[in-house]
Amino acid sequence: MKKTIKIDRYNQKILAIVHLTADLTNVELAERVNLSPSACFQRVKALKEAGYFRTFHADINLEQICEHVFAYMEFTLEDNNLAARRKFLAEIHDIPEIMDCMQLSGDIDYISFCCFADIQALNAMCDKLTGSSNYTIKKLTTRIVLERAKFFLGYPLEKLRWRDEMKIEEDEQGAD
Repeated sequence: MKKTIKIDRYNQKILAIVHLTADLTNVELAERVNLSPSACFQRVKALKEAGYFRTFHADINLEQICEHVFAYMEFTLEDNNLAARRKFLAEIHDIPEIMDCMQLSGDIDYISFCCFADIQALNAMCDKLTGSSNYTIKKLTTRIVLERAKFFLGYPLEKLRWRDEMKIEEDEQGAD
């Protein structure tokens, strides 16, 4: 079980900064959040251990280094019960070209952002997914990305309500 830690204003700053610029040195990060390097290091370590950071990675410019095709795949499952959803997710989990998968409300069950070497590889994956009963897919719609007008540059953390702040508000309302 992961340790729970309080997300105070220093931890909020650390999360917001590292989220967008993970390649900072500890000394640079400490300067930006106004902590000593030792205190900053301990906080980052505690945040990692508590699971607040999932991974650290670099955003690679694919257009500069290789040919590729981005696409969204929309999945409607044969059955939307828990067992079918778990089976579908287990089957697609190890397909590296399917980079994320989100369950949606509405007329489709899941949408995934994908990256393939070319159209032929995308088509082959579509055939594999729809041709096997292991995936329990009723309908697969593919939408090829023609242009990325805006890239994911991080979550808008400064615009979101932090859970610790919500708890403080609830505690204050209960005290009234």
